[in-house]
Amino acid sequence: MNTRYFLVLLFLTVCQSASAQFAKIIDKDGYVNLRKRATVNSAVVSKIAADEIVYAFADEKFGDWVIVDYTDNHNKSITGYIHHSRIKYIASYKQIPNIFFDEGTAKFVSKDISVQINSDRFDYEKNKGDFSSTQYGEQTVLDKFRGQQVWGTDGEIPTNHYSAIQATIKGRFIQIPTKEIENLFNVNNEFATCYYDDSNDILYITAVNGDGAGGYAVLFEIKKGKYKARVVTMPF
Repeated sequence: MNTRYFLVLLFLTVCQSASAQFAKIIDKDGYVNLRKRATVNSAVVSKIAADEIVYAFADEKFGDWVIVDYTDNHNKSITGYIHHSRIKYIASYKQIPNIFFDEGTAKFVSKDISVQINSDRFDYEKNKGDFSSTQYGEQTVLDKFRGQQVWGTDGEIPTNHYSAIQATIKGRFIQIPTKEIENLFNVNNEFATCYYDDSNDILYITAVNGDGAGGYAVLFEIKKGKYKARVVTMPF
C-alpha cells in the first residue's frame, strides 16, 4: 500500500468513525438557528435556510444536538450546533449502486439513473500558469487555481483531477460545469457515492478526496434535471 493511499484510507476512516457526513436542513419554518452551544438557550450565530447543505458531526456528548460546518452566501465558514431533528442525512436517501471503479473512473447505475465520474493525471507543467502561491519561509504553497481555492493538496503539486462528471436522470443528461470541478484535485474514485431523493427529484454526488493533510469532502447537487450547486468542506 503506497503512502498516499494509506493517508486517504486513514482520513476516510476517521470521517466515518466520527459520524461526520453531509446533511440537509429540514425545517417547516423555512430556516433553522445555528447556535453557539448545544442548547436551545445558547446564542444564535447564524440562520440557515431549509434545504441548505451542511456538514454534520454527531457525537454522544452533544446529546440531541449535532455540530455543523456551514458556508454562507459570503463564502464565510461558520460552525455551530443544530438539533438533530432539523437535519436529514444525505446518506439516508436511496443509494445508487456503484457498479465499477478504478483509478480513472467510477460508475453508478440504477433503473432510471446513471452517473459517471472521470479523473485523469494532472499536467502541472501545462497548467502551472493558472496557479497562485504563497511563500511560507522556504516553502512555496499552491493556494489558488484560476482564482479558486485549491482543494486536495497540502500546498503541493496535484497528481490528478476530475476530467468530467456526468449524470443521466430519467432521460435527462446533465454535466457538472468545468468551473465546479477544475480546482478539486487528488481524486479518489473508490470513495465516491451517489444518493437520490425521489420525492424531490434531487441527485447528490459525494466524494472524499485528497491526501491525509489536504483531505476534503465534496457534494454536487442536481435538482429536477439541472445542476444546482456544490459544497466543499474540510471534514472535522
